[in-house]
Amino acid sequence: MASRSASSRRARLENLRRLTLRDRQLLAWLAEHYVLSTEQITEALFPSPRSARLRLSTLHAIDAVTRFVDITTGDGQYLYALGPLGMLVHPTAYNDPDRPESRPPRSSIERTERIVGSRRLAHLLGTNQLFTDLLGYARTHAGVRLARWWSEQHSTAAYAIAGIRPDAHGVWCAAGRQVGFFLEHDNGTEPLTTVLRKLRGYERLAEFGPRYPVLLRVPSRRREANLLRALGGARTVMPVATGVQGDHPAGPAWTLAADPTGRSWLHELPSDHGPDNAATNPHRFTGESEHRGAEGDL
Repeated sequence: MASRSASSRRARLENLRRLTLRDRQLLAWLAEHYVLSTEQITEALFPSPRSARLRLSTLHAIDAVTRFVDITTGDGQYLYALGPLGMLVHPTAYNDPDRPESRPPRSSIERTERIVGSRRLAHLLGTNQLFTDLLGYARTHAGVRLARWWSEQHSTAAYAIAGIRPDAHGVWCAAGRQVGFFLEHDNGTEPLTTVLRKLRGYERLAEFGPRYPVLLRVPSRRREANLLRALGGARTVMPVATGVQGDHPAGPAWTLAADPTGRSWLHELPSDHGPDNAATNPHRFTGESEHRGAEGDL
């Protein structure tokens, strides 16, 4: 028995040594963002679908990731979550997409079961799609990068003082600008009044923290038109912009509620990192990238 345990430990150590920088980046994303599809991983990290499939098969074989068939679309592609080896690398990963305060899962199998059974699975994939699209764009355009990608749980904890709960938060750097943003991914399941009520917390945050555009990303142009009418050209302290799922988030895809006459690129939206005050704005973006890319490791 002792010999078998020692052999298992040696195998885990050997598999850990096999992980590349790109592999570790993927595991870090899965730790924070729960789940990514084959297409999203390919877009964010790989030069071709074939190279992605080959590497993901290897990572699955060594238990770095676990996978299951996408039940949200019926297209048969795999969705990936942390496997046993991945949880060894990231033992403090967020636990439950529906109840992040819940007890830690006892195994990667339990964690995956929570993700598969989550009522928010389609919402998670939709939220993550915006960021993998940006990562793919950055891979093929010089001088462009996604410098920050925080999950709902990470963003909520960081800005708890304002009581906001964005679906995600990021910082996009392009054309010499650094644009922070909060994402509200809307699948059209909530009344517009509920969507608009979420803006109150962002107004509180703008009093002492960053003034980042709140991106209201909706499933259809009809929904967007109704939302813009409801906003009525509101000139909120925190900029508000609408966009439609399916349009590339780098732009031009965003309509400012204060000026709904045209569409802007993401890097053109107004953005202010807020006062340089560690007491009231401790997560102020400093310009350093918080996304460790995998260039040169393809």
